[in-house]
Amino acid sequence: MPSPIPPRRRYAKLAEAAEYLQVTERTIRQMITDGRLTGYRNGPRIVRVDLNEIDAAVMKPFGAS
Repeated sequence: MPSPIPPRRRYAKLAEAAEYLQVTERTIRQMITDGRLTGYRNGPRIVRVDLNEIDAAVMKPFGAS
């Protein structure tokens, strides 16, 4: 049985990621600084984030069970 194909990364600009989450670009940068998201550098100034990671970070359960 062949191994499953891993999901493709969906890279987005910080502004696109901010719009996706309905937050500011500053919040996305803070999430990268805090380690909640991984920023992927593409050149000296361009930073992208993976929308799959955003989905995983946002969908974490919270509260007591």
